[in-house]
Amino acid sequence: MISPLPDSAAATRPDVPGCVVNAALYNASGKLRDISLDEISDVLSHDDDSFVWVGVYEPEDAVLDKLQEEFDLHDLAIEDARNAHQRPKLEAYGDCLFVVVNTAQVIDERIRYGETHAFLGPRYLVTVRHGASLSYAPVRARVEREPELLELGPSYALYAVLDAIVDNYLPIVDEFKQTLLVLEKDVFTEDFHRGTVVRLYDLKRELTYMRLAVTPLQDVLSQLVRTPSTLLAQETRVYFRDVLDHSVRSNETIDALRDMLGTALGVNQALVTLAQGEVVKRLAGWAAVLAVPTLVASWYGMNFEHMPELAGRYSYPILIGLLAVGCFALYRYLKKVHWL
Repeated sequence: MISPLPDSAAATRPDVPGCVVNAALYNASGKLRDISLDEISDVLSHDDDSFVWVGVYEPEDAVLDKLQEEFDLHDLAIEDARNAHQRPKLEAYGDCLFVVVNTAQVIDERIRYGETHAFLGPRYLVTVRHGASLSYAPVRARVEREPELLELGPSYALYAVLDAIVDNYLPIVDEFKQTLLVLEKDVFTEDFHRGTVVRLYDLKRELTYMRLAVTPLQDVLSQLVRTPSTLLAQETRVYFRDVLDHSVRSNETIDALRDMLGTALGVNQALVTLAQGEVVKRLAGWAAVLAVPTLVASWYGMNFEHMPELAGRYSYPILIGLLAVGCFALYRYLKKVHWL
């Protein structure tokens, strides 16, 4: 398990559980103040333009129960957020939208996946993170720097979170692309390296897993763009459409890389087969050259008494010369047809 991130509100407020990374009140002018979980319902009872943004990481059951009580969240949504291992989806529960997306993070040179569960209400946004996930502190800082967009409410904060998740896919995909370029050079080297095939397979497996995380997200973002729900400010839909474009681009790049990896694996196998064929051809060529003296030697190994050339004075040198000429002629011919 990844340790709690250093921006946790618990680091400065002992009344806030350690899994609560952020709990704050915002309005059009920016962040107003940090709040405790017990204050949420009281804050929401005031009729103004403020909204609450709560972020938790690997929450305890008691914290989820408290959030359900304060925000009046649906049982099914809380159950999903508690258990994780959900596919990307968008669900509507009364006056709350429940969004699940997969996150990705490179840890120890391998891609680890996590989930972010977001609850969007009229005046609140709750993000629940599980597994590998980057901190959303930069997202909150970005939102706080854009007070004119904070007027759009929690739906803009949701856009900022989804935008950060999708944008984090791009450097991972670009890293895969650079790795593939290096592996392609190894594929076309004269020597066969088993490690190259293993790395190609590992890379294709990682891309397949990443595709499973990215592809369903497009449907979620499409629903957010088209949903008639009033929880999403009309002005934010163009922002969600931008995130959708980024997601489509990532998915198309992943598909292209998977195709290139499949081609690279096929080319590597073809080159290995071709190299083996060349070795077999050379062995067959040398076997043909050696077959000439072997055939003659087998004749003289027979127990025949009446062989005319045995009595000749120059029979042995002549035989050696003929064998040399025959072997050399066969060698030149095989060399010409590229068997040697």
